[in-house]
Amino acid sequence: MGTLHKPIVFAVVALLAACSSTEKPRITQSLRVPAAGNQRAAVDALQLQGHPYVFGGQSPQQGFDCSGLVYYVYHRQGLRLPRDAQSLAQQLPPVAADQRLPGDLLFFHTDKPFSHVGIYVGNNHFVHAPSSHSGRVMVSNLKQTYWHERFTGVRRPRSGPVTNAK
Repeated sequence: MGTLHKPIVFAVVALLAACSSTEKPRITQSLRVPAAGNQRAAVDALQLQGHPYVFGGQSPQQGFDCSGLVYYVYHRQGLRLPRDAQSLAQQLPPVAADQRLPGDLLFFHTDKPFSHVGIYVGNNHFVHAPSSHSGRVMVSNLKQTYWHERFTGVRRPRSGPVTNAK
């Protein structure tokens, strides 16, 4: 097995093991995110697991809402993105779902189109700040029925500031 595939296999095994228990362990930075895409954004997002959901929150001290999590992760990398999910979806370039990479943004139709966003970390998993369920930043599987049925698209943040960022 090539060296590129070992981190991916390790990540899949670790995530599948986590999915089989009722008490899901926190996925840590030691989990290797596939090297393609924005690995730093994916790892930074994974480190924020457990922080509370707070409407309008955009920092570890405040807590996070879904777009606040995206804003915080990318702001730390010097990229100024829009602050709400709909603006992110409108202003960032779309990517085919089968071409998604770690760090890409996944969008969902929870109460209206593009109303929820998460950061893809690879192997069909994404980090997000849901207002329900645990009410904390967590990792979910895109193949779970709830998320699969509501999935609306992928966007890729690019280098440099995005125009009309709020």
